[in-house]
Amino acid sequence: QWQLVESGGGSVQAGGSLRLSCVAPVHIYDSDCMAWFRQAPGKEREGVAILYRRGGYSWHADSVKGRFTISQHNAKNTIYLQMNSLKLEDTATYYCAAEETNCRGPVATAFGHWGQGIQVTVSS
Repeated sequence: QWQLVESGGGSVQAGGSLRLSCVAPVHIYDSDCMAWFRQAPGKEREGVAILYRRGGYSWHADSVKGRFTISQHNAKNTIYLQMNSLKLEDTATYYCAAEETNCRGPVATAFGHWGQGIQVTVSS
């Protein structure tokens, strides 16, 4: 059973926007860092954005910087990924992830908790 639950994916035209949500149980939401990864067909899973909750700062991949924003809503145990100015190359399955104590950047194997993934498709 997936402990992280993503929602908000779907299909959108290039230039459009989507907001992904990820709800976590309290004991996982309290992790040191929570993140969004994505994986396109035939490609490796890549880090998109990380929220370092202890430090109160975030990281975004160069490919999405200025277009995507990771944020949190503590009362709802939820993190978000606001995606604006979507491009065809943003098409992928997006995953929410959490690492409780040992954040090591956008390395998928370093994250111990994952969601099932949600599809985002950008069309021309």
